[in-house]
Amino acid sequence: MGREEDERRVRRELHRMKRRKQERIRQLLTLGLLCISALIVAAAVLVLAINLIRREPVDPKTVSVPDNVTISLLTPNPYSRPQTPLEEVKGIVVHYVANPCTTAKENRNYFEQLKNQTGEDTTSVSSHFVIGLEGEIVQCVPMYEVAYASNNRNSDTISIECCHPDESGKFYDSTYQSLVGLCAYLCSEFDLNPEDVIRHYDVTGKICPKYFVDHPEEWETFHEDVKKAIRALD
Repeated sequence: MGREEDERRVRRELHRMKRRKQERIRQLLTLGLLCISALIVAAAVLVLAINLIRREPVDPKTVSVPDNVTISLLTPNPYSRPQTPLEEVKGIVVHYVANPCTTAKENRNYFEQLKNQTGEDTTSVSSHFVIGLEGEIVQCVPMYEVAYASNNRNSDTISIECCHPDESGKFYDSTYQSLVGLCAYLCSEFDLNPEDVIRHYDVTGKICPKYFVDHPEEWETFHEDVKKAIRALD
């Protein structure tokens, strides 16, 4: 009986050793699969990052304005249309005209008359687009040229001035909807994100556009509306 009991113990021990070995193999296989999966994910992220880094910028000369835009370009001059090339667009800057009840045409004409300045006390200002009280959009400067609107971001942004009825700077809904649509269109054409649409305030700290600076929650709502409008274009 002692010999048989010893043999049974040996067989049990061998069986336990075999199960432990199989369990270790399963663990190693599971770990290997997890490592492979992690490598695949890392490789995919790396490829995406490389593609984003290597993404060719959109040439502004290849982008046309929407059909609802009236083209009324400024006369080339040093103060509002210097004809400096804008070779890449990395963002869109929203402004307000800070002159209640003026129209898009009147603001465009203000930029135009700057060409007549003389002497040392001169002003340089303009914008690519002006959106009026009724939602009309006027283009003042080609998208492949620099406009004098956003200080150190003039060299890589499209600027949009918006008209407003009073000192609060709040836009009429007609102006707001045109702004949303224009920003969505430009984001789509220049391969930008809604977060690439910024306020003049975000560049220099200037209270512009006033209503969106005074009410940051409305600026967040505006971003959401731009996102929806971009999806509608896809």
